[in-house]
Amino acid sequence: MSLLPSATETLFAIGAGDDLVGVTHECDYPPEALGLPRLTSSALGFAGSSAAIDRHVRRALHAGSSLYTLDAELLERLKPDLIVTQELCEVCAVSYALVDRAARRLTSDPRVVSLEPSSLEDVYANVMTLGEITRHQPKAGELVAALRRREAAIRDWTAAKAARRVLVLEWTDPPMGAGHWTPELVEAAGGAPILASPHENSRRLSWEQIAFADPDAIIVAPCGYGLAKTHEALSELRARPEWLALRAVREGRVHPVDGNAYVNRPGPRLVDTIEIFASLLHPEAA
Repeated sequence: MSLLPSATETLFAIGAGDDLVGVTHECDYPPEALGLPRLTSSALGFAGSSAAIDRHVRRALHAGSSLYTLDAELLERLKPDLIVTQELCEVCAVSYALVDRAARRLTSDPRVVSLEPSSLEDVYANVMTLGEITRHQPKAGELVAALRRREAAIRDWTAAKAARRVLVLEWTDPPMGAGHWTPELVEAAGGAPILASPHENSRRLSWEQIAFADPDAIIVAPCGYGLAKTHEALSELRARPEWLALRAVREGRVHPVDGNAYVNRPGPRLVDTIEIFASLLHPEAA
């Protein structure tokens, strides 16, 4: 059972998709995952502007409330041998504590594996870990080798190009700079990440910090947002004079990206993200 969208993608990519008995309500890739039982749902029950969502989430976490619910009865009926989850972020997926409590009550006594990637290398290691646990090591090894080849090819392609200073916004109101593996993706794509937190949580930024940094390009990829929601967030930003004053905005170097699919999920598609970033940052050579 996968309680993590990136793990679901990885398990399918290494040939373990047929072993899956359940996934989360957010597991939408590959399409085959959509037909599996859904074990979770959002407890947020709220929609609004990026600022309103941020306030609502912070209040819920401060009050000790989970942002997700887990169907314990369905979990018991499915009787998984293995549950793949995470402890990295309570906002991004169901919390480890909630999963652990539910797993302890199961008669099937499943193994619970928590994936905690903070770098691209960690993502490759997680692919191999899942391959070993599910007995799909050969396919996992082939996948990692193919991903490394693609990453190396993009690095070679961008090596001689000028490294544009790039700000990746993982949230827009308040603005938050990219963390964990995302700065590496920018570097691999031939950019120089600024106001970023490599291998750490993303951090809140002030508009003064952003103006002083004066990025050459801005990639907007809010956590959990698809492309349509990202464009909505950009519309909110256009009402801010601080945003409109930025050189990258004035010169048309703002790039909306589907963060939910390509930036926030630490799975095989992160190499797709490097290729996307490279084409955005170096359109003259694409």
